[in-house]
Amino acid sequence: MRSVQRLAVAAGLVLIAGALSAVAAPSLPERVVTNWDAAGRPAGTLPRATAVWLSPALMAGLVLLLAVLPRIDPLRENVAAFRPTYDWFVVAVTAFLFVVHAGVLAFNLGYEFPFTSLIVAGVSLLVYYAGAVLPRTERNWFMGIRTPWTLSSDAVWDRTHRLGGRLFKLAALVGLAGLAFGEYAVYALVVPLVTVAVVTAAYSYVLYGRLERDGDDSIGPESES
Repeated sequence: MRSVQRLAVAAGLVLIAGALSAVAAPSLPERVVTNWDAAGRPAGTLPRATAVWLSPALMAGLVLLLAVLPRIDPLRENVAAFRPTYDWFVVAVTAFLFVVHAGVLAFNLGYEFPFTSLIVAGVSLLVYYAGAVLPRTERNWFMGIRTPWTLSSDAVWDRTHRLGGRLFKLAALVGLAGLAFGEYAVYALVVPLVTVAVVTAAYSYVLYGRLERDGDDSIGPESES
């Protein structure tokens, strides 16, 4: 399967989202609930026309942006090396946004359910998938754990992403387990994710400094080749 075919899957989800909006719009209230608090209570609304078409428009813009980014990445050759992984991640992100959009429509059509739980579950699954694919990414400017130290060294990039992959999957599992704790589920996801972000950034800094002190050949200008 070529890249254009994989991205066509994401584009198809955008079109289906638009079709769902067109079908649901006449039955939706004038003000559509689009925000919920941690306990799952409605906390904000948008006018029907905005709520119905905003998500498909954002999905379309995101797919277009993510399709273009590999072409403008200074390290585009590296992206080409893991392009199938990149494309399927675009599909995964689009699928998550599709589920959120469908959930908003369903909730406002009268199918009430704990919307926050849907978001936590969806984000957790997306994070787990990200953890699974991170070790397969090559150094680039748009996808992955991008710190000054990972972007300066293939060795730091690879080792940080191996660690990050394991930690993101663990954070996702904690987030899924947090669904059992109701309104605290959000914190069970956010706290581990913030912790993982801090740990991986710190790890890349410490590792870069250690490799630099040891005179590792992967540190420095020659690592850009």
